[in-house]
Amino acid sequence: MWRRYRRAVELLQALIIVGLPFIKIKGHSALRFDIQELKLHFFGTVIWIKEFYLVLFLTLLFLILIVYITTIFGRIWCGWLCPQTVLLDFSSDLAGLLRLNPYRKEIAQKIILLPLSALVSLSLIWYFVPPEVMLRGLFHSKIITGFFITLWVVIYAELTLLGRTFCKTICPYSMLQSGLFDSDTLVIGFEERSTEGCMGCDKCVRVCPVGIDIKKGLQRECVACAECIDACISMTKPRGIKPFIAYRGRPWRAKNLVFALLTLVIALSLAVLFALRPDVEFVVSRNPEVPIEGVNSYTYSLYNNTDRTIQFKLKVRGPFKLVGDTSITLPAYGSKRGRVLVKAIERRDRVVFELTGDNIKIMQKVGFL
Repeated sequence: MWRRYRRAVELLQALIIVGLPFIKIKGHSALRFDIQELKLHFFGTVIWIKEFYLVLFLTLLFLILIVYITTIFGRIWCGWLCPQTVLLDFSSDLAGLLRLNPYRKEIAQKIILLPLSALVSLSLIWYFVPPEVMLRGLFHSKIITGFFITLWVVIYAELTLLGRTFCKTICPYSMLQSGLFDSDTLVIGFEERSTEGCMGCDKCVRVCPVGIDIKKGLQRECVACAECIDACISMTKPRGIKPFIAYRGRPWRAKNLVFALLTLVIALSLAVLFALRPDVEFVVSRNPEVPIEGVNSYTYSLYNNTDRTIQFKLKVRGPFKLVGDTSITLPAYGSKRGRVLVKAIERRDRVVFELTGDNIKIMQKVGFL
């Protein structure tokens, strides 16, 4: 019963992770970090490297969400959503279809993990390089090919050499989750009864992916996959006995309302920060060198947070003359940097830059020497 639900969740998670880079929103991947321009495409908007405080907010929201989910559902991530678990489960199921003995099944699983590891390697790169660009450059770009092969080897080695041992021993998230448990957290537990005794079939031990005996009580290695629950049901149901193993806990309680409220506050704060961002950001700074007396050099930066290309005109107010390219084309979700000279006709200590275009008007006041 639980296995069917878990496989459905795992398949959905795999489709989302692999498919997300292919989903285009306003012409760009739904989620991708552009290394060349140092910006994050995030579901129809863009976060520039200078705005990475927004990414910190997103990270904080994610961490609070992890704490919230863990205190309610325990290690549900490990058994239901962790990419490593998904890959090992899929490869085990596919190898099981061949109906081989345990030794040959293990070999078959390792062979199946080869293409799965390659797909994971491709997927990771797609979050930094557009899929169409990456696939074109896979056999032509030494950098892309090198990253692909390196990731492929590392992922395959980890899955085949460590596998579930990683979950039981060195996974840091596993240890973090264990520290967030309390007496009401949802866990898999074994119920001792005075009227009925466990049959001692040990099927729950044989099907456990991490090899623990749930009858000995809750253990840190348990990933809450519910394989032992299904095994117990398969043995007790024909005999009309209530299963000894089940999910136990009290997920919905007052403590978790605090985490829910905190998550909501951070999410709303993040939404407000996104809403307050201007369509176009214009930054001007004076360069330290002075070319000639009465002339200052300035560098400007433009950032487009919209999905449209905008034509701008740059000028200066007051008794100044602008020298340089004053017509600027700012591409959608793009940036532009330029350098101009400003000559003073009359002595002033401030110069006002004015940027106009597409019903947008931005002014920046900068010092003049």
